[in-house]
Amino acid sequence: MSQYRLGFPVKVLGAPLRSHDSRRWQNRPHLSVSLAYVRDILAYLHQKDIHFYRLAGQLAPYATHPALPQFHNQIEACATELAETGDLARAYGIRLSMHPAHYVQLSSPDEERAARSRYELKFAARLLDAMGLGLEAILVVHVGGSYGDGPASRERFVRSVLTLPNGVLQRLALEHDDRLFSFQDALWIHRRTGVRLILDTLHHRCLADDDMPVADALQMAIDTWPGDQRPKIHFSSPRTALRRLYRQGRPYYQTPLANQHSDFIHPFEFIDFLRAARRRSLRAFDIMLEAKAKDLALLQLRKQVARFAPDLLAQLG
Repeated sequence: MSQYRLGFPVKVLGAPLRSHDSRRWQNRPHLSVSLAYVRDILAYLHQKDIHFYRLAGQLAPYATHPALPQFHNQIEACATELAETGDLARAYGIRLSMHPAHYVQLSSPDEERAARSRYELKFAARLLDAMGLGLEAILVVHVGGSYGDGPASRERFVRSVLTLPNGVLQRLALEHDDRLFSFQDALWIHRRTGVRLILDTLHHRCLADDDMPVADALQMAIDTWPGDQRPKIHFSSPRTALRRLYRQGRPYYQTPLANQHSDFIHPFEFIDFLRAARRRSLRAFDIMLEAKAKDLALLQLRKQVARFAPDLLAQLG
């Protein structure tokens, strides 16, 4: 097994494939349609030798919407399709994960909203369970909003997480962000909950409340995972290109922000990162590439590693 499996999130650009059924509720979208799309994606990933993929967070459309009960039994209705999808992922050796939507706010001071967030996570865990996926299929969450008081929000997040059923906790992984909650905040939460951490390399550069090098943060994040589980991280490059946009038919230029993802991954930054990890003899982990070009960025990066760092290529499969 290669030391680093590369993956990408949700959309496929290299083939005319859809990630989920995105129709409005009036058109009766359904999980069964999403799963058919996912199985097509799995076949594409197998063809391209890609073994890590993030499922769309809206795989079961409107399944948790309180005002649309007609969509609530999709997991039960799709038991066979879910099992078939999980079987196919295992047959192809593809690790799946999910990143629930931004409205999952476990840190919210509104208990009703926090309870809804816990319900969303319980449903997502049921979905992965129904696919028969092991604990490597994780649910990635952020702390959420700070609501004017970061330490109080961290405390609420901890209290909310600790009320989750064990089956959900076992799938949960926490990612720090680029504006409100740093990697150190995530470590604080991990020590109180045991929730595994995901290092996001770009977020760490944008919001570091200390001078911790990325390689040190990587090692600390990996150490939060049990020894029998394969950690995952997020890697991205900041957008640097000038964009020409139009407003009312007139062009204007938009300068990039440091926290915006680029279309492709900077190959030399990535190579340096892998070599730093190799020097520390870290155990195997998976890398979710967050780039706007999705699978095309992954395939391009593999070619660039082969050209500029062939000694690393074997570790990417």
